[in-house]
Amino acid sequence: MRVLLAGATGLIGGLLLQRFGVMESVTAIDVVSRRALDNPDPKVTQHIGPIADWPAMAGDTAPDVAISTLGTTMRQAGSEEAFFAVDHDAVVAFARTAGGAGARHFMMVSSVGAHAGSRNFYLATKGKAEAAVQSVRFDRLDVFRPGLLRGERGGESRIGERIGIMVSPITDILTPRVLDHYRSIAAADVAKAIAALVGDQAPGVFVHENRSMWQTIGSS
Repeated sequence: MRVLLAGATGLIGGLLLQRFGVMESVTAIDVVSRRALDNPDPKVTQHIGPIADWPAMAGDTAPDVAISTLGTTMRQAGSEEAFFAVDHDAVVAFARTAGGAGARHFMMVSSVGAHAGSRNFYLATKGKAEAAVQSVRFDRLDVFRPGLLRGERGGESRIGERIGIMVSPITDILTPRVLDHYRSIAAADVAKAIAALVGDQAPGVFVHENRSMWQTIGSS
């Protein structure tokens, strides 16, 4: 399979590249990014440039599967408009580019609680992105909605997130199983679940929250 990936410099994207590097089924990886990767796998072809240039850069990659792990924070974006431009506009533009390039399977990382009608701007943005990507009409769409992600990030220090991770062992225990989609989850588990479903032939739209991802990788 040939994979087209956006978000490779982020936490989940980086973990995915590691997994794809040892997967025999993944023969080539095209990465679209605003900055270059350090020591990329030999399978990787990098297409570096601003988001506006991604359609032109990725238009002839002919992927079998396209994956978006794009995402920013309000602090990093600086405004709601700038946040929406990445977490909605860039994701949707990438999906349309991937579909035009031939991808029939699209996978995207969203968020637990995502809903286009949410009063929460972050969750509404994620939900609107999901809805817009569905309109591209891939043969198969996998939407991953993890809870709080645990993992070592480079770059920006996310104080609130770090505090959440520190107390997550307690809050996870206190959260009943019926609400386990709100528990924290290792970013590595999300990457494993995505990798396990790459190229799945069953058509349709599939939404994966924490439990579904753990079941996919045989964890608990």
